[in-house]
Amino acid sequence: MLDGISDAGLLALIGLFGGVLLGLAARLGRFCTLGAIEDYLYQGSDLRLRMWALAIGVAGLGTFTLVALGALDPAQSIYHLAPWSPAFAIVGGLIFGYGMAIAGNCGFGALARFGGGDLRSFVIILVMGISAYAMLSGPLAELRISALSMTEIQTQSHSYPQLVNRATGLAISLTGLVIFAAITGFALWSRAFLSKPRLIFWGALVGLAIVSGWAGTQWVANAGFSASPVNSHTFTAPLGETVLFIMTSSGGGLSFGVGSVAGVLVGAFIGSLLKGHFRWEACEDPRELKRQVLGAVLMGFGAVLAMGCTIGQGISAFALLTLNAPIVFASIFLGAALGLHQLITGIGFGWLRS
Repeated sequence: MLDGISDAGLLALIGLFGGVLLGLAARLGRFCTLGAIEDYLYQGSDLRLRMWALAIGVAGLGTFTLVALGALDPAQSIYHLAPWSPAFAIVGGLIFGYGMAIAGNCGFGALARFGGGDLRSFVIILVMGISAYAMLSGPLAELRISALSMTEIQTQSHSYPQLVNRATGLAISLTGLVIFAAITGFALWSRAFLSKPRLIFWGALVGLAIVSGWAGTQWVANAGFSASPVNSHTFTAPLGETVLFIMTSSGGGLSFGVGSVAGVLVGAFIGSLLKGHFRWEACEDPRELKRQVLGAVLMGFGAVLAMGCTIGQGISAFALLTLNAPIVFASIFLGAALGLHQLITGIGFGWLRS
């Protein structure tokens, strides 16, 4: 590898690069999953939802171009190596989406807001990272593993292009490129959206940030001197990894995820300064803090069950067309819709008002 830089350091730099792009997109382009869902359900606007679809389309086109060129092996990604449980995908997605709604942010959104001075989001980041590790490798890990063993479905195909390949013989990369060309076309099939070049730019940049993660980690895995995971951006377990790294410089040390988290913070900070939006904010309402802590716990638990968050499953895994990704994405949407409905109507939140 590059002289003087370890494999872990290179992975962190690759994560930092993509994370900065994502942080800028959040602050300058208003790229936000919960905001897109709110706009669609309560304002009748699908612009930010199309922005999300464009990010998926660009990420998928770039990812399967890498596959076609032999620069990416999806079989090495965690989304292909991990057990497949549709039950976990649905339950985890619903829990995560509901938690995201009542917390007011997902992990990525909380990082972007913290980069702009919102100390309330710092609480979400810490609680979500800790709860994720409690489910991933802490006191709840044994229960999760037991439940996974009972719900796991054995399959030789881990993505929809693989299923098509087995059924028809069509090349995996060709199937992926056709599907994502259609998704990109759908995202752009709107005069209102086409009239917003800023949204198009930032949506496409998010997709490219995901591609940079896949390309960079695969390169390190191929050319490095140590075994390195092939992954792209996600913001659940990396929050816990970053906390451990800051406290001890251990817990895995530097990684792509730690660099990604740092990158979003840097990008969001720069973006908030450019927009003149940086300001320190704190929570003055204990009821709001209750919702944020509870939402962060649910997001940490849900994302581990679903194996990803709005970015991890919603774009990174979706860019591989894994079996889980559309299921988790739809479940997150439904969970968020329920949480938003309860917040707006107040039904079921009486205990949080006391």
